[in-house]
Parts: sequence; structure tokens; C-alpha cells
Amino acid sequence: MNANQLIIEQVSPFNVAVTVEKLIEAAAEKEWQNPAVHNLQQSLAKSGKEVRPVQVIEICKPAYSGLMLEKSDERIVSIMMPCRISVYEKEDGKTYVALMNTSAMSVGMTTSVADAMKGASDETFEIVQTVIGPF
Repeated sequence: MNANQLIIEQVSPFNVAVTVEKLIEAAAEKEWQNPAVHNLQQSLAKSGKEVRPVQVIEICKPAYSGLMLEKSDERIVSIMMPCRISVYEKEDGKTYVALMNTSAMSVGMTTSVADAMKGASDETFEIVQTVIGPF
């Protein structure tokens, strides 16, 4: 994995549904909450658009989000919350996992925000790696 890469993608050994389930379980084991899973394939189907399976998992850990939202001037980073992990199938039939490298995006942020972003990013990568293996 390139430390400066903003979006990281890796193949999953499981199908979309199993990958999503395992990621949610792995996140819970690290005390992350799962506020929502967005089934984009299903949402688009309601509008008559067919796409391959795509689900976006939202995860949140108050220990990090609280640090980032405590100060009014730092609340601007709320646009990146909660953390998201995308699980989707490509034309090759394989399942992929993608996530933002928010640690690489923390440059220029206050120390408290940068520390929270790095901690959240590191743990999110650990969650994904426990399910699909190293990047």
C-alpha cells in the first residue's frame, strides 16, 4: 500500500454479502459501531438502473469522532464521518474492498484532528486486513 494513496482497493476472498458481514463483525470486535449499510445496487434498481453489487458500510468509533467534534473550529472534518468501507463486485466477478486513507488526508489539520484521523485510519485498515488479508 502506498502511504500517500488516498483510496486503497484490495480483492476480497469472499463474495460481497460475506465480506460485508465479516467487516461488520470485525469492526464490532474493535468496539466500532455500524450506523448503516447502504446497498447502492438496490437503491439504483428502484430508479431503473442496474449495477453490480455495491454496498457501503458506515463505521464509527466515538473515541475518535468525539475528539474531532469537540471544538467548533474542527467540526469541518465531520464531512468525512462516519468512516466508510465500500464492498463491490467488478466485471471480473471478484469482490473488492475500498477505503479512504484518511491518515494521508490529515496533513495541515490540527494536531488533535490529525491524531484522531490517523488512529481511525489505522484501525479501519486493521479491521479490513483481519477479513481480507494484508494490502
